[in-house]
Amino acid sequence: MAADLADLTAFVTVARAGGFREGARGSGASASSLSEAVRRLETRLGVRLLNRTTRSVAPTEAGARLLERLGPALGEVEAALDVVNGFRDRPAGPLRLNVPLSAARLVLPAIVPPFLAAYPEIRLEIVVEDGFVDVLEAGCDAGIRYDERLEQDMIAVPIGPRRQRFATAAAPSYLDRRGRPEHPRDLLDHACLLGRFPSGSLTAPWEFERAGEIVRVDPSGPLIVRVGASDLTVAAAVAGTGIIHLFEDWLRPHLDSGALEPVLEPWWQVFSGPFLYFPGRRHLPAPLRAFVDFIAARPSGLTPAARTP
Repeated sequence: MAADLADLTAFVTVARAGGFREGARGSGASASSLSEAVRRLETRLGVRLLNRTTRSVAPTEAGARLLERLGPALGEVEAALDVVNGFRDRPAGPLRLNVPLSAARLVLPAIVPPFLAAYPEIRLEIVVEDGFVDVLEAGCDAGIRYDERLEQDMIAVPIGPRRQRFATAAAPSYLDRRGRPEHPRDLLDHACLLGRFPSGSLTAPWEFERAGEIVRVDPSGPLIVRVGASDLTVAAAVAGTGIIHLFEDWLRPHLDSGALEPVLEPWWQVFSGPFLYFPGRRHLPAPLRAFVDFIAARPSGLTPAARTP
């Protein structure tokens, strides 16, 4: 039965990841061992579960039906085994988080090193993804997202700074050459540096707020960079290519050094910080429970104000 369970787990891993190599990255197993496990399972069941091509792996109809039933069942098995984990002196095992690039850069660096120092037997994997995903379908235990992008029916716990701002800035050389905007609508006459989400939509319109007045502008410019490579956009702004609109904390080193100059600072919009979110299960895996407790106890004024959006 142990071998059967391992083969079933391998099948679910590969089917969810969409490939043997992709599954190997997330599971710690080799692609060849996953392939052999799936082949062994197909032989035992007498039916093909995965269609394999040189570019992709996808479940057959039989595989899709099996995956639909196996996902929750294996989740219950993992939860049952994790109960034993609670009797250990320290939680152990894998913890997989799905986070946007902004959280990976601005929130987690202050959290991950001390967390792993406190729980050396936990293996933390960070999956950086800016698109809207189902964390369970992605094979993750929890995710980090901002309020407007939280999945429904999830528990949400504050993580990181509770107030953030979008900053607009440009190199002094650019502003000396093109002038300094006095109102957000002035940006329509400037070269603005834009981003594109994985969905294909642009990061515009840019939104500004002052004394209760909200202004949205849809600027254009010479450079569009896919979200995830924002360091290129920052470098272009520092070089004087145009005006950038990004998280203030991301731009702060360049603002402090003078490489970038604030633009329309009284209009910078404040928004709430991110949340760690996860399914509202009665029993959380021990590594995830340890992580939730760790961020709740941090001396940053955070409280585990769990809620269901």
